[in-house]
Amino acid sequence: MSECIDARLVILGEGTERQSLQALVEELNLAGKVDLPGFDPNPFMYLKRADVYVLSSNYEGLPGSLIQAMALGRPVVATACAGGVRETLEDGKWGALVPVGDAERMAQAILLGLQGGLPDPSPRANAFAVDQALDGYLSLLSLSDDDGCHG
Repeated sequence: MSECIDARLVILGEGTERQSLQALVEELNLAGKVDLPGFDPNPFMYLKRADVYVLSSNYEGLPGSLIQAMALGRPVVATACAGGVRETLEDGKWGALVPVGDAERMAQAILLGLQGGLPDPSPRANAFAVDQALDGYLSLLSLSDDDGCHG
């Protein structure tokens, strides 16, 4: 990848790779360009200021932080990992999907997002709103009322 852009990376969370990441930041002389603030129970101050939200998981069930970023209208890039990411993004309709472990494709997708080339995912986030979930449950329950299994 030959294009370079002035950007800052913020990685939220804690894990076993923290020391390795910190060492890599120092080795690559990226102090001031990469921040590792750790776990924050309220990540919205980061999400609302992000130019691009990136989810680089190997596996995700229901990707809550991805949906939160989408609800805030942040362009999203995510790995097409096992779990609910592909369904959440409707196979890439609402954000970039890249193969797990493909750093080059991830970088290209992030750059595309920074350049304004990714869609506004907020309309899709509405599908995960509380009222939508409640309507789904009520619909499911009304189906079970018609099955003749109640007394």
